[in-house]
Amino acid sequence: MDGMLTVIQDTLEGQIDFEGQKTAENVTTAVLAGAGLVALMVGYIQQDIRLTLWIGLGGTALAFLMVVPPWPAYNELPEKWLPLGSGMAGAGIEVDGEKIN
Repeated sequence: MDGMLTVIQDTLEGQIDFEGQKTAENVTTAVLAGAGLVALMVGYIQQDIRLTLWIGLGGTALAFLMVVPPWPAYNELPEKWLPLGSGMAGAGIEVDGEKIN
């Protein structure tokens, strides 16, 4: 059971880079604003609050599907991290007058 959960977690836990985060935020803002504007206009013209809410819900679902899955477009510029232990950890850092190694 734990093995199956690990596979599911690895599949769903996608990596996105910093530019991907910025893109995802911009996409979310644009989709939600656009859906809200369309919902408001259609609801006002039709005088139907239920239709307004359904259009807003549809826009929210669309934004969810566009942003939440780890699409490859959100990881085009991954950061190159230093390997573990390659840096000089604590070099030149003093805490209460004592150097930390």
